[in-house]
Amino acid sequence: MIDAIETYVDREEKREEYRQAGLAAWNNYQTTGLHLTAEEADSWLAKLENGEKAKAPKCHV
Repeated sequence: MIDAIETYVDREEKREEYRQAGLAAWNNYQTTGLHLTAEEADSWLAKLENGEKAKAPKCHV
């Protein structure tokens, strides 16, 4: 029973951390307007998948 409770608490703490990180990212976007498009991110990730040493694209407004 104790293991189940510990597992539940750990999972909920991780979920809350993830939620807080998402809210912080959203607040940062709302404040600055800086972002990447999905296409920019996909292109960069594709280069990394192919073994290229690609720098992350710069955020823009």
